[in-house]
Amino acid sequence: MYASLKSIGAYVPSKKLTNQDFEKMVDTTDEWILQRTGIKERYIAADDEFTSDLATHAAEQAIERSGLDRSEIDAIICATITPDFFCMPSTACVIADNLGIKYSTAFDISAACSGFVYALSMAKAFVESGMKKNVLIIGAEKLSSIVDYSDRTTCVLFGDGAGAAIISATEDKKEAIMDIHTSSDGEYQDFLVTPGGGSRNPCSIDTLNSKLQYLQMKGNETFKLAVNTLTKDVIEILKENNLTSDDIDWFVPHQANYRIISAVAKKLKMSNDKVVLTVPKYGNTSAASIPMAINDWYESGKIKKGDLLLLDTFGGGLTWGSALVHFNL
Repeated sequence: MYASLKSIGAYVPSKKLTNQDFEKMVDTTDEWILQRTGIKERYIAADDEFTSDLATHAAEQAIERSGLDRSEIDAIICATITPDFFCMPSTACVIADNLGIKYSTAFDISAACSGFVYALSMAKAFVESGMKKNVLIIGAEKLSSIVDYSDRTTCVLFGDGAGAAIISATEDKKEAIMDIHTSSDGEYQDFLVTPGGGSRNPCSIDTLNSKLQYLQMKGNETFKLAVNTLTKDVIEILKENNLTSDDIDWFVPHQANYRIISAVAKKLKMSNDKVVLTVPKYGNTSAASIPMAINDWYESGKIKKGDLLLLDTFGGGLTWGSALVHFNL
């Protein structure tokens, strides 16, 4: 029995925030943002629109496209760093309730931008062990809730959105998720961090006044480490599976920064026409980035059934991962 990516779905909120909008908010320019990130716009959830809402919309689309009845979903994994609630309940439980799915396994994982690939690896293990048949995995983020919109170095980078996929059992090896790598290195935990709110810096007037509830990033250090780590991980997973970049139909990197994507693709000798690029219109949506990118390319008619996707991601923790996935929708 193999695990197969059977369906994809995504959702973005209606409010768009352009680089021109940021010119009115902080000391920046459209040219500065484009040169350094490749981002032109991003979408921002409404005040009464939560991570679980974004995730539910994406999940509904993925389930509908899969042809499954909701009762056939026997596990829900939500990857997010912006859960509805600090401790409990999990966002996955809220999503399950929104979908009317009862008694399924439901839990969140926190692996930042690598969250979807981490969730994919868990879904693969669930299915191939025989424990589950149909696993709904979701990457969903309301990053606007943890971004300091007076900090020009970070606020221009992030957007809100959600992506979802159905991982199902199959006996056809040609449909299988071939391989997944996931790794971490806590030595660099301060590269991407939200310092306040946890047991280390519990919520207080002092933490709020110090803005510790907001995302902080060491941009230059993260950039350098991301390029080298992502390249190394892809080289390893291709080698272990006796593949080259020529065997890949689509390279789907985490959509954080165009310069990172371009540098990694160049090092891998990956043809530009194989690189999935959505960062200009969505920005960095963390755990939602890769499924949103797959969905975008699918809806545009580019990704087709049977295509081999190479996923590659890097995020806070630090965490990273790669995957070789056949697309079967």
